[in-house]
Amino acid sequence: MLKLQKIAKPAADEYAAYAGIYVELTPDDGMVLDDLAESAANVEKLFRAQPEERLLHRYAPGKWTMKEVLAHLTDDDRIYAYRALRFARNDATELPGYDQELFAANSNANTRPLDDLLGEYARTRRSTIDLFNSFTDEALLRRGKADGSSVTVRGLAYHLLGHEMRHVNILRERYGAK
Repeated sequence: MLKLQKIAKPAADEYAAYAGIYVELTPDDGMVLDDLAESAANVEKLFRAQPEERLLHRYAPGKWTMKEVLAHLTDDDRIYAYRALRFARNDATELPGYDQELFAANSNANTRPLDDLLGEYARTRRSTIDLFNSFTDEALLRRGKADGSSVTVRGLAYHLLGHEMRHVNILRERYGAK
């Protein structure tokens, strides 16, 4: 496997204010790309250990199923990798946010086999890691504006990891996933 570079943890002004709850969950060892790979393996194990009825369970009205959460994680990888690519390439175009509720509602996750969802998630995560690993130190510090916030490329990597960690915690606490 390709050696993954170290990426220093970003300062608070390198990610959206709301993402602080995510970035705070991440280790401060610079191994965010290794951690993204390890997290992906753990997500797969977590989902494979669940019975189908738990994958379709909503812990409260209006909340996502576990399958919808998995589709959301895949969507986020794609969106944040796209943002990172644009900013790393010095594209100063402000990028919009997205409506995660709309995306989840239209993901068709609940009708798809788990193997299909997990395969898509794994391929997307591998691509995300490869993309971030290709960036130079200079590119990782480049800034752009997305969803109204100024962020750096490395801030986006840590946002992704912490966001996933938070969702895994919720899956364990509120869905009974083990």
